[in-house]
Order: sequence, then C-alpha cells, then structure tokens
Amino acid sequence: MNDTVLTVILFTIVVGITVAVTVRASRTTSGTGDYFAGGRSFSGVQNGLAIGGDYMSAASFLGISGAIALYGYDGFLYSIGFLVAWLVALLLVAEMLRNSGKFTMADQLAYRMKQRPVRTAAATSTVVVSIFYLLAQMVGAGLLVRLLLDIDADNTLGVSAVIAAVGALMVFYVTVGGMKGTTYVQIVKAVLLMTGSALIVVLVLVKFNFNISDMLGTAQSNSGKPLLDPGLQYGKTFTSKLDFLSLGLALVLGTAGLPHILVRFYTVPTARDARKSVLWAIGIIGVFYLFTLVLGFGAAALLNTGPDSGVATSKGNLASPLLAEEVGGGAGSTGGAILLALISAVAFATILAVVAGLVLTSSTSVAHDIYNSVLRKGTATEREEIRMTRFAAAGIGIVAIALAIPARNLNIAFLVALAFAVAASANLPSLVYNLFWRRFNTRGAVWSIYGGLTSALVLVFFSPVVSGKTGVDAEGNTITAALFPLGVDFHWFPLENPGLVSIPLGFFLGWLGTVTSKEQSAEDRYTELEVRALTGAGSEKASGH
Repeated sequence: MNDTVLTVILFTIVVGITVAVTVRASRTTSGTGDYFAGGRSFSGVQNGLAIGGDYMSAASFLGISGAIALYGYDGFLYSIGFLVAWLVALLLVAEMLRNSGKFTMADQLAYRMKQRPVRTAAATSTVVVSIFYLLAQMVGAGLLVRLLLDIDADNTLGVSAVIAAVGALMVFYVTVGGMKGTTYVQIVKAVLLMTGSALIVVLVLVKFNFNISDMLGTAQSNSGKPLLDPGLQYGKTFTSKLDFLSLGLALVLGTAGLPHILVRFYTVPTARDARKSVLWAIGIIGVFYLFTLVLGFGAAALLNTGPDSGVATSKGNLASPLLAEEVGGGAGSTGGAILLALISAVAFATILAVVAGLVLTSSTSVAHDIYNSVLRKGTATEREEIRMTRFAAAGIGIVAIALAIPARNLNIAFLVALAFAVAASANLPSLVYNLFWRRFNTRGAVWSIYGGLTSALVLVFFSPVVSGKTGVDAEGNTITAALFPLGVDFHWFPLENPGLVSIPLGFFLGWLGTVTSKEQSAEDRYTELEVRALTGAGSEKASGH
C-alpha cells in the first residue's frame, strides 16, 4: 500500500467518525436551546474536554511546535502565553458570564443596556474575531493536505481547492449538528490530539533515552542556532522588544475575549460546572503545552531546520507531521508513512473541530443578535433563528475561504495571535467593565467594542504583516514575508501585533464613552446583573429587556 492511499484511508476514517458524531447529535437537537447551547446538558468534564478541543487548535499543534523548532526559547513563549491566559478567563469571566448570559456574548452586555447598538457591535466583533481565527485553521488545513497529497506549494489552484473543501466540511458540521454536534466533535478531537501527541512525545524521548537535557543540547547543535537563549525572534531591537510585549499582552488577555471560548460556558447546567470545566481545560491544555516543548525541540534535534528545509519553508507549520514521520522510521519507511498519516489526520480533525466552533459562534451571533434581536425585535421564531444561523454559517465560510488563500504562507500561531489581539481589544474591555463597573453604559460599550476593533484592524493593515516584511529563501534571494508581494509597502505601524496599542485604547474608549454619557438606566440595572452573575438566579431566562 503506498503512502498516499494510506493517508487517504486514515483521513477518510477521521472525517467519517466526526461526520457520524455530528449526524447522530443532530437527531437530539430541537430548538434554539439545543442548537445554540447544547441544551446546557454537558458536564464539567465533558465541557472541559470540549474547551480543550476548541482551544488546542492548529496554532497549538502545528504553529507553536514549529515556532519552537525554528526559534527555541522565543517560540515557547507562545505556549506560556496561551496557558497563562486561562487564569484570566477563570478568574474574570467563566462563572459570571455563564450566569449572566444565554447564547452569545451580546446577551450579557444587552442585559443592562440598549439592545440594538450593543448587540450590533458585539455581533460585528464576534464575526471579525472568528474570521481572523478561521484564517489560521484554513491555512493549517491547506498545508497538511498539501504535504500529504504532495501538492506543490506554488499550485494555487490545488491549495485553494483544499481550503474550499475544509470550508464546506465546517459549514456541514454547523448546519447539521449545531452546538451538540460541534461539542462531541471537539471531545473526540481532544482525545485524539492528546493521544497522538503523547505517542510522538514518547517516541522522541525514546530516541534520547528520556534524557531531556540531551535532547535540548542536540537541538541546539543540530540547528546551529542558540535555541536555548532568548532573542532569536524577539529582543534584538527596541521594536522587537515592544513586539514581544504586545504579543504577550494579546495572548494573556485574548482568551477571555474569544467568542468561541466564551459561548462554551453556556453549555453547562450550573456555575459550578463552568468553573469545573475551566479547571479541566487548564489541566488538559497545560499537559499539551508541555508536549509542544518536546515536539518543537525534538523537531530541531532530529530534523533539518535550515532555510531550505520543509520545516523552514512552511514557516514551521509542518514540524510536527515531519517529526512524526522521522520517529516512525523516516521518509520512505512504512512506519514513517503510518505515523505521518496518523498525526496529519489528527491535526486535520483538530482543524475541523475548531472551525466548526468558530463558525457556529459567529453565525449564532448573526442570527440571535442581528437578525432576531435587532432586525426582528425579538419576534423571530426558533425555526427562523436556526435557519438564519445556517445561512450565516455558509456566508462566513465563504469569506474565510476567500481570505485564507492569500494568507496561506504565514505562520499559524502568528495568525492566531492577531485574533487574540483583536479579541482582547474589542471584547474584553466591555465584558470586564460590564461585570465590575456600575456606571458603565451603552455608549461606553459601543465605543469600547468599535474603538478596540477598528484600532486593531487598522494597525494590522498598516503593519509589516500585510506589506513590507521580507525574508530570504534557501538561495539567498529576498522574498516577501507579508500578505502583499515584494515592491508593495505601505506600512507605517512598526509592530507586527497591535495589542500594545489597541488593548489599552479599547479600555480607555470604554471609560471615555461612559463618563461622557448621561445614561442612567444601565447603572440602575447593575445590581440586578450583579446578583445574577454571582448567583446564577434567572440565567435560564432570555437576556433581553
């Protein structure tokens, strides 16, 4: 059996399992409570696994391990940032958000504010953040299938077809399974990812007789770079130091503002389960990020990571699959082919689960917040709301596919960091103010969301990520490392991540909008929201006025 046939079979099995789970879940889905929040029927352990499945995305499995393989210590900072972020989510939003909302982030804000402006702003932010996050997953899918089916990197049509196929699958999961189907897919994916990662980690450590110090030393000598010292990617210049600060701020604060993570707290029956699910998620995710340390440095120790290698040309995104092939027996061996196909299939399942959660979150926000609450003023039936969710899912899928094709050459972890920056700038300030500041009002929420969102997007657009950033290929030629080709340079913002500017600006605009408004109704309802957030009283009821 040749490698391609084996790969196709394993891919088919993984996709078949997830499709079967989705179809089965759809048979028990009835009404918006089931479709949007899984009937609030998942236990803390189940939801913890699902959160882990949602959070351990292609950025974690492919992007971070690749960043560690190429930049060592500086790459591992992604793992630290992603993990520490969960403490912010646990302490600030998990329990209180579950108690005070129903289906979307906007429910919690709209409870004490004017419905239309706040829901429109929150839904807009949700869709934009989700699309940014989707880009990373689609790029990862294109890379994986390109590697396995031996599609040339310059074959734009082939890569585009792969990305479009992933988009079609994710729309299927959302339109058929809703939150129940998506949650079960995420649970299956979390188990597969942890098992597959643990297998590769053990095989890597066997190569070094479980001597991690030996592995780290070999990684440094094999790569020819000081991987164990800080500064390979950040810290060489004042600008790169600021960039690192911006990245850290975005990673640590971004999780608490990610819409597809926030809605997971609505799928459990009690606040205690919400806390429990976050603790389980922290445990699972913490172990996984320790795995990325071995995957990344193992790749640096056992693979060629030079400028002309498959690891470097993929911006590190293929480090884990190529490492699996190597520890399985190397290229051309049966064991190598089996492990490469297995790990790639697991990574593909990872991508499918995450994109399903993202599309469900953003399409739910469009249907529940824009269509029902703003356009129909709460008169839409459950059937109409679910139908609009399905239409929105298709539209968001098409937009994500269109944007992912030009972004296919960027590092996945880096793309996700941008999504975190946008989430922390647009969503987190309004959520924190709404939960903890009595005077916060509609103008503050709208200014905070739109101000943080707009500043983050503008700064990204005029950053080196979009135009002006260059690199060097294996032959020493200057190539573009930005979205736009060589010769196009309109960047004026020096940092690659906007968080250092846009996150404080989001908080500032929330404060400024509030203190310049004379609205009193929001302040009057604060006590009611506070009691609800702390006790869970009335959390099953609709969140509108």
